[in-house]
Parts: sequence; C-alpha cells; structure tokens
Amino acid sequence: MADSSVRPPISSVKAIDGEVTRVGLRFGVGVGLVCAGWMLFLHMSGNNAFGPKQILAQLLVPLAAVASQWVMRRKLKPEKPGLGRALRVGALTVLVAAVISSLSLMGLAAVAGEKALDLNRAEMLEIVRAQQRENPKVKRSEQEMQQQIRNVGNITSRELAGGNFTQIMLLGLALAIPAGIFLRE
Repeated sequence: MADSSVRPPISSVKAIDGEVTRVGLRFGVGVGLVCAGWMLFLHMSGNNAFGPKQILAQLLVPLAAVASQWVMRRKLKPEKPGLGRALRVGALTVLVAAVISSLSLMGLAAVAGEKALDLNRAEMLEIVRAQQRENPKVKRSEQEMQQQIRNVGNITSRELAGGNFTQIMLLGLALAIPAGIFLRE
C-alpha cells in the first residue's frame, strides 16, 4: 500500500498551476456545498435560511481558504509555493465557495417561494426598526428611515444572493490574503 504523503516533488510550472487549480476547486466546492447544506438545514428546520444565521457556515470559508493554502504548501514540499500561488489557491477557494453559496441561495429562494422571503423581510424589518430605535446617536431624517424600511420591504432573492456573495468574498479574502503571505515560504 502506497503512502500518499510521500510524493515526488512537483517540478513543472504547468503541473504546479494545475495543482493550484485542483486544490482551490476541491476546497471551494467543499465549503460551498457546506454553506448550501447549512441554508437547506435552516430552511428544513423552520428557521430563516436567508437571515443572519447564514454567517455560521460563511465563517468556514476563510478557514477553508487557509486550509487550501496549507495543503498547497505541503504538496509542493520541498519547493515553496510563492506568494502568487498561495494567494491564487486561497482566492480560488473563496470565489468558488461564494458562487456556489449565492447560487444555492437563489435556488432555495425559488423552491421555498415568496412565503419564505416574506418571513425574511419581516425579520429584517424588525431588526431595522430595533436599530433605528436603539441607536439615537445616528441622526437620520424621517425620510431616510422610511426609505430604509421600504428597501427592506422590497428586497429580492437576487439582492440576498448578491449580499451573500459579497459577505463570503470579504470574509474569505480577509483571512486568505494574510495567510497566503504567511504560507508563501
């Protein structure tokens, strides 16, 4: 039985770049499916799958990006991945996870229907009104407060998916960039 930890070093640039892509895709698809599965679990358990509880799965994305960079570093030993490859594998992991998660959110919204989106809007409206009441330091005109409430009432699944994509990209890159710099050597 061969030991998978003993591999010959990857020497050609094309082979290394192919390995970067494979590792990034593997980790990105994996964590993206975890995010999608979490939203499905939330929906099936009667929770708001479009609300703030999504962050529990989204926090795994930066960890998966760092793990992909670490795996890439180990696969290339004794060579070093370098800054470009380390950042590329982390960014690819984050991008793939963000795309899968946001597309699955749109799919879930289509399957769950308008009733689930209405429940999400009601929850978001509660949060906005509580913030408006509890934060007297921020001076807003009555018109701005009403506009904010109208915006929440008109939110679509596409806007939710865009927000999901943005959150995952920001969270993921916030840790993937420093980790890529650290793991380049």
